[in-house]
Amino acid sequence: MITAVLWATAALAVSVQGPVWEAVRRPVHTYSIVAVDTVTGEIGAAVQSHWFSVGSIVTWAEPGVGAVATQSFVEPAYGPRGLALMRSGLSAPAALAALLAADPDSQVRQVAMIDARGRVAAHTGSRNIPAAGHYIGRGYSVQANLMRSAEVWPAMARAFEQAGGDLAGRLLAALEAGERAGGDIRGRQSAALVVVSGDRSRPGWEKIYDLRVEDSPEPLAELRRLLRVARAYRAATEGDNYITAGQVDSAMAAYSRAAALLPDSATNGELVYWQAVTLAGLGREEEAIPLFRRAFAQDTSWIELLRRLPAAGLLPQDSVLIERIIRRAR
Repeated sequence: MITAVLWATAALAVSVQGPVWEAVRRPVHTYSIVAVDTVTGEIGAAVQSHWFSVGSIVTWAEPGVGAVATQSFVEPAYGPRGLALMRSGLSAPAALAALLAADPDSQVRQVAMIDARGRVAAHTGSRNIPAAGHYIGRGYSVQANLMRSAEVWPAMARAFEQAGGDLAGRLLAALEAGERAGGDIRGRQSAALVVVSGDRSRPGWEKIYDLRVEDSPEPLAELRRLLRVARAYRAATEGDNYITAGQVDSAMAAYSRAAALLPDSATNGELVYWQAVTLAGLGREEEAIPLFRRAFAQDTSWIELLRRLPAAGLLPQDSVLIERIIRRAR
């Protein structure tokens, strides 16, 4: 543990040596939230800013370890090094304190960290551009700088505490509340949301959601749309897993949830197509035909793909069956 602390703090000190104008290169003034779901154990972070690709440097999370938001005159190293310290056994407050102590420019930083046990810490340096501040609640922290008003982070806290649903939805609700309260004084450009499992045994790279809007006039609206798409694909994957386990009825219910999340959209062609392939492979051709028809109507390339699937073992080697499906569904 001590070795990990020394390594992380020394590395950070090296990375920020020199005068502020040399060391500080990315002024990502923004607002964000880090949080743990006390019921499911999920851990996440979300952010919006008037800065291109904000999610590539501000939000960090690792299954069973914690989450970090590093912003203002941002030092991205707080993300991976904060996670490394928490992975080594330090609490989020101890990890943040160690990194701040090694940073000669800590007063231009704004950082929040939360560990898998819900221990949370935040820092708003004295040289953050107003309005700037943070609020730590039970299992979460909200923080903001360069805001239109000091009402932004309290509004985020209230929204997060009052929102229902899963962690991803609550994180997004907090961002939306921050925008309604005035948001970034410069406007908006990008947003991101990351959620990971609270299970330490999951692979470090695995994400439940990892969504980014790099450049948009309405990044939060786009982030909400992407979250809906991501939920649909998660439901479809759940259906695939049920099929593998031989639980066909559960699989069909999961596929139906996926399709309902994306009604009449181009993306939905992908989901209904594979549901139809699964049904056809199970010998349930009558149920598959309406789904194939929806997919074929969106893009005839699905027809050609259908002819290729038997060679991959995804449908029976039965050309009569394949051509009959195509004829009936076109």
